[in-house]
Amino acid sequence: MAYYQFNADLVPSEQQGLVQQLLDCKTFAESDRLLGSSTGRGTTWFLNTEQELGVNSVRRHYYRGGLFGKIVKDRYFFCSLNATRAAQEFDLLTKMVEWQLPVPRPIAFKIDRCCGCYQADILLEKIATTQDLSQILQQKTLETEQYQQLGKLIRQLHAHQVHHSDLNIHNILLDKNGKFWLIDFDKCHIQQGDEWKSQNLARLLRSFHKEQARLGILFDDENWQAFLKGYASN
Repeated sequence: MAYYQFNADLVPSEQQGLVQQLLDCKTFAESDRLLGSSTGRGTTWFLNTEQELGVNSVRRHYYRGGLFGKIVKDRYFFCSLNATRAAQEFDLLTKMVEWQLPVPRPIAFKIDRCCGCYQADILLEKIATTQDLSQILQQKTLETEQYQQLGKLIRQLHAHQVHHSDLNIHNILLDKNGKFWLIDFDKCHIQQGDEWKSQNLARLLRSFHKEQARLGILFDDENWQAFLKGYASN
């Protein structure tokens, strides 16, 4: 049994059938809508939907990670609709858009229930003309002001108590107008208190250092200090 939820601001009633088809489709490899793809645990599809929805979109299927994910690839125990990973990501993104944080708008999601378990897919707005920081920093360094701007953004995220559990430079985008965006909020949540925030920053710093060693990105301690200055300035 399949359940679909739509963002009424992006999906008019006459386009709900199309969006259902996009969520149902197993592969877009031969589709005229395909703009590109990226591969991690599964394939994320970038789709041309601007004519129908006003924005291009990103379609992602939910996969398990870790050792258990090698046994059960993409099924989760169903407790309630609101507890599904897709619904939680959709709801969190909706809140962050209301808070005017720079994140993609959620378009729709699908929950497919069977025998006490579920599979899930989500459709998100594709942010136009962006690169992630790992791509940019292989070519050039960021200006001090940009690191301060990024620090202010992460502080705003933390001020709303949003814990991005996978905060790394691949999930930070920069568009052609110099605006930063945050993506990939699967398994992220609102978390009260402040003790986790320094650990979240440490995770981001480890990401810089990891890609410095792996990809040779242009990053140094002065850059991080500029980031921290921006973080502390809010």
